[in-house]
Amino acid sequence: MSLSQRWPYELLLGWRYTRAGRATRRNGFISFISAASMLGIALGVAALIIVLSVMNGFQKDVAGRMLSVISHVEVFSPDGGALPDPARTLTEVRQHPR
Repeated sequence: MSLSQRWPYELLLGWRYTRAGRATRRNGFISFISAASMLGIALGVAALIIVLSVMNGFQKDVAGRMLSVISHVEVFSPDGGALPDPARTLTEVRQHPR
């Protein structure tokens, strides 16, 4: 089997132009530019993946800490203000089934 039968067309085309300077010495600078740009893209993608992973973990940690502080139930008076008699309201709430 030849190389063109095993590799997809896109990889063959990319391989051809990234190695452009090695076959002929007059285009050696093109090969250097290709290698430098591929290295830059790889570093940029790696940095993006790392930052997104750290931020995702940080977001989960902050959300977990905030939700652990917030109560499950809050009881207010009908008008939304402070309760006039908190002790009586507490006994009424405890009488209701879960």
